[in-house]
Amino acid sequence: MSTDEVLDVNRIMEMIPHRYPFLMIDNVKNIVKGESAVGVKNVTASEPHFQGHFPNHPIMPGVLIVEAMAQTSAVLVVATLGEESEGKLVYFMSVDNARFRKPVVPGHTLEITVTQLQQRRNIFKFKGEARVGDTMMAEANFAAMIMDR
Repeated sequence: MSTDEVLDVNRIMEMIPHRYPFLMIDNVKNIVKGESAVGVKNVTASEPHFQGHFPNHPIMPGVLIVEAMAQTSAVLVVATLGEESEGKLVYFMSVDNARFRKPVVPGHTLEITVTQLQQRRNIFKFKGEARVGDTMMAEANFAAMIMDR
């Protein structure tokens, strides 16, 4: 997989088991196997969580931004490990040092950069950063484990 290839939502759904309304990324680009990837989330007002978070003042929940980081990292793991890992589950193990800097609202295009920090067998550690343009919106370190269903 080259770093200039962009994975669309259909390819992402072949790689990870998430589906609407919980698929939090629209495409993944700049993939460097075993190192990093960038997920893109086009935030729209029609997403179901905005009905209650918050009416008349929609803000994307921080936990969903972290989930978008995790899904981007899951695509990176599958891209790194190859087709035999497609459709496996990637479970969160921990989230550390999460910081939410600015609100993410409908109309934003969120770029989520994940960097693999470590791999030991089926356990991976990552750093995630979510930006709108050049503005840091959120960041977190997290660990995940890839498992068969």
